[in-house]
Amino acid sequence: MTGPERSLEPAVRLVWFLRAAIVAVVLGAVTGALSVILSGPAWVGPAVFTALFVLGGTRAHFRYESWSYQVRTDSLFLDRGVLTRVRTVVPYVRIQHVDASRGPVERAFGLATVVVYTAGSRGADVTIPGLTPERADELQDRLKRLAIAAEGEDAV
Repeated sequence: MTGPERSLEPAVRLVWFLRAAIVAVVLGAVTGALSVILSGPAWVGPAVFTALFVLGGTRAHFRYESWSYQVRTDSLFLDRGVLTRVRTVVPYVRIQHVDASRGPVERAFGLATVVVYTAGSRGADVTIPGLTPERADELQDRLKRLAIAAEGEDAV
């Protein structure tokens, strides 16, 4: 049941880029309005927008490039992070349940997210974004079967 290292769907890069663009527009507009109200220079708003747009787009690209996951024999392995690399190993015996979700933005881009809830401390859950709905459903089912096999019928 071990699978190859997998990356995310390319469409998730566009979703992350659009989110960054929206943040840049909003913060650029707010900064520009405040600058005008406070009699500051008119270039502050466009400068903030440009800086955030470039940084957000760059981050979206590198975030996509750094994301991978692998279904291993005894655990789910995730590798991600732009500035700080995070490698997470989730033993199947720790999996409580697995959700596959598709929000409105994800549906518009043909994407889905898998959330793996684990036994342990708060915040120990892991999320795998940017999957096709079919791949998300398959991963959800596969992780469920592996967790049951690791712990018995009451695992998931």
